[in-house]
Parts: sequence; C-alpha cells; structure tokens
Amino acid sequence: TVTFNADFAQVIHNCRKMREYNEGTWITDDMEKAYNRLHGEGYAQSCEVWNGGELVGGLYGVNIGRCFFGESMFSKAENASKLALISLAKRLGELDFEFIDCQFHTDHLESMGGRYISYDEYMERIRKGTGVNAF
Repeated sequence: TVTFNADFAQVIHNCRKMREYNEGTWITDDMEKAYNRLHGEGYAQSCEVWNGGELVGGLYGVNIGRCFFGESMFSKAENASKLALISLAKRLGELDFEFIDCQFHTDHLESMGGRYISYDEYMERIRKGTGVNAF
C-alpha cells in the first residue's frame, strides 16, 4: 500500500537510521526536527510504502510551488523506494508539478525516467514552478 504524508516522522527517521551506521548521514537530530517542522507547516512531504501494516520504504522532500526537491529515501524491502518514487511522480504529474529534483544523476534514477538537465533549464523550471526569478 502506498500513502502520502501518513507518517512523515518515521520516513525521515528511517532515512536517517538506514544510512547512519553504513555510509553516514547529514540528517542530524536538529535536521530531523527542522524537517518535521517543515512538514507540519505544509512544505515537506512524504510518500510511504507499507507491507502488512509495516513501513518498508519511503521518501521525503520539500515542495515549493509546483517543484518538489527530493531529500532522501529508504527501503527495507526490495523495490520499496522505487515504488515510492514512481507513486510520487504519478501524483505530482496529476498535480501539474514541473519536476522532481533528485539532486544527483544516477543510472538508477535514469532507469525510472530521470534525466540530467542544464542549469539554464533547471532555473527556467524553478521560475515556472514557483513564479520566482531565481539567480
């Protein structure tokens, strides 16, 4: 089962814990609290993947206007984070979002439709999605 914003706090906590001991994480106590606050204010969103009532995958990010800036994802079951990303992309497409910023270009993301764009195209999409003329 896929949900949106059903358990933001557990998604970010799992993103933190799944990386903390293996590769390290930038999600400190203060960052986790800050993102939970952003979620409470409606800026940070999550997508959760459940299997039999257990949270097995998900992702979170920040949306500004019609732009979504992905922050982190986790998976405790095979393909759970992929399902979260695909579900999010479908939902944001229905809402006429400009893009999902995945921050990095990887073969994994490209296999799901992600693509590298130039800085100029990125800034144009930011302007179009937020109405703000960024630098």
